[in-house]
Amino acid sequence: MALTYEESAALMRDAIFVERIKVACLHFADYIYGEAPSTPGHTSRLRWSSNTFSAPDAAAAGIAPTVTMDGIVQEQGTAITDTDLQTAVENAVNKML
Repeated sequence: MALTYEESAALMRDAIFVERIKVACLHFADYIYGEAPSTPGHTSRLRWSSNTFSAPDAAAAGIAPTVTMDGIVQEQGTAITDTDLQTAVENAVNKML
């Protein structure tokens, strides 16, 4: 069952959830840093990666609303596995880039 609007709003501000998003962002930033320069959109992705390494808290806070609205996050809430959260974060970043 999807989260209510109130539950979604609370999750976006949940400190532990946002910290988990930060870790997922850093994992994805590290992956992007090592990808081939021929990857489509690599310049934008590398810029996001660099900004994430410089300000991981800002990166996590900025993407938390988009991650929260991901279908799997809506279904699982704070019980989401790290693997599913990683996928949700990567999907959210790719939407932004």
